Formats: sequence, structure tokens, C-alpha cells
Amino acid sequence: MEARSVDAIPKGAEWHYEPKWDGFRCLMSRHGESVDLRSKSGEDLARYFPELVQAALALKASEFVLDGEIVVPHGKAFSFDDLLQRIHPAASRIKKLSEETPALFLAFDLLASQADRKLAGLPLRERRPVLEAFAKTQFKSQPAFRLSPATTNYAVARKWLKQSGGGSDGVIAKRIDLPYQAGNRDGMQKIKKFRSADCVVGGFRYAANKIANRKVIGSLLLGLYDDKGLLHHVGFTSAIKQADKPALTNRLEPLISPPGFTGNAPGGPSRWSTDRSAKWCPLKPKLVIEVCYDHVSGERFRHGTSILRWRPDKAPRQCTFDQLRQKAADPMKLLK
Repeated sequence: MEARSVDAIPKGAEWHYEPKWDGFRCLMSRHGESVDLRSKSGEDLARYFPELVQAALALKASEFVLDGEIVVPHGKAFSFDDLLQRIHPAASRIKKLSEETPALFLAFDLLASQADRKLAGLPLRERRPVLEAFAKTQFKSQPAFRLSPATTNYAVARKWLKQSGGGSDGVIAKRIDLPYQAGNRDGMQKIKKFRSADCVVGGFRYAANKIANRKVIGSLLLGLYDDKGLLHHVGFTSAIKQADKPALTNRLEPLISPPGFTGNAPGGPSRWSTDRSAKWCPLKPKLVIEVCYDHVSGERFRHGTSILRWRPDKAPRQCTFDQLRQKAADPMKLLK
């Protein structure tokens, strides 16, 4: 179940609120001695977090499916940078990091248990008490598990949003009257202090100036998929640190391959375009980056965006225009 980005916390008796954690979304399932961890894109996360697999096997319950977030504590906060370091190809490195920076699993939904394998079909108002009872009997002996807090109090949700930071970047609002609906954004909304979107890096432009006598990245070209599966250019980001440009260039150049964008492409004629701006390098749609933006106009970011983080946990095909489609407010109500 995914969330739609909105500008304000919805208010009403049908809403339930939770902190929005800055980690890897994960479905954890256990069937006997088998534990599976799946990211939003369906990737296997179990090999990267062996300590969570062992913690799950140590629980008394032998059958369950939990929806939650994987985070890595760092001092009094959660560190997304430390979390990214856990995605490493070397087994020896994974083992070392699992001991040095162990992860936590923050559970916010229970979709199946040994007693009821069809919990996902129940409304949230019935699932949440079952999750709380499960956490009370299961998590106490396993500190790697935590129950993510929840409230129906709007004032508390506003306080969470105001105080977000250090591992929480906003609030999640969920409809308490709906069952768990995979792929449906209508029953779950996310509210941040900023608006963000996960985009595919569909191409790049070289910078006008070289570094150490070599060409380096100047800007990344961002894309989103439409309902037909076409990747459209939606904007750019040039907020790349000078020191990071050589390494990023080395990372992107092996991915150069046309067409890059299969829908609307960059470089079209305009009164602002120059000979250099029309030249860009297409990339295989492999990399996902989360960017912060202010306005959307004509299904494009009106201004340049800021880089928030790379998203190796998210599949490019999950980067759709649906992220930008927000419920419009009634402007007439403001005029009364």
C-alpha cells in the first residue's frame, strides 16, 4: 500500500496518523524457519539485514506478515546514510555492518498471522489492535522490533509534523475504514515539510567547465513514467557538489544508452534553449533519485530541484506521475 503526497494533514474521524519514517519500506514475512524481507520494488533485502532475519526467527510466532520500515539508529536519530551503506555486494562487509550498525524494524501493520491469514482484508481500525497485541507478546524479547506509534488525534499528528527530523520526515495519514490495498494511494497520504518525488535518472548533461582536465556531470535529467509505460522528461537537478562530480560521472557514463526518455524528451526548442542545453546523454533507466521540488506546471517541475537522496531500494518503474497528482483545494472557499 502506497501513499499519495499531499500538502496538509487530512482531518476527520476516518483518519489515523503515524510518523513517516526515513528508511526502507519493507514487508517481512515468516513461514516456519523461512524469513523473507521485500522492498517496495520487490527486491530481496534479507541478505543485507541478516540480524533482522535472526530476530524474526527468534520471535515466538512462526507465521506472520508485517509491513514496516527498516531504519538504522545513529545516536539519538536514524541515519539514512548508514542505512544506504548496508546495501553492499560483499557478504563480509554485510556481516561487519550488521554488527556495527544493526538495523531496527518499525512495524506499523500486520497483514497475516497464524490465527488469521486474511488480516489484510480487514479495515485498519480492526487490524491496528491486532498488531498492538502481537507486538505486546512478541517484541518485548526482541529489541530489533519496535511498534510504530499511531494516533487518531489531529493535534498530535500536527505536532509530529512540526517536530519531524532525525529519522522522521513527516506524517502518514491512513483511512481507518479501508482494508490494506496494495498499489492504491487513495487510502494513505503522506505529508512532509516539503514536496518530494522519486524520479528516474534518464540522462545527464556535461558541465561547461572541466575538472582536472576532464568532462564531468553538470546536471541530471529526471523522468517519470506515464500509464502507458513511457518515460517522460519532467525536469532536472544541478545541485551536485563539485567534489562528487568526478565519481558520479564515472558511475553514469557506463550507463549511456539511447533512447533515455521514451516519451517527452529534453532539449526541445524554446526561447531559453542554447546549443549546449540541447545536447544531453541518454541513460539506461537504472537509477532512482529522490528530489525536492516546489511547483509542477504542465507535468514538469517548474524550477530546478534539490537532491535529497539516491533510492537503490526503489524500482524505476515505480516512479510515476501519480506522485505529483494531488487533490486540488476548492479556491472558492477561500473567497468567502
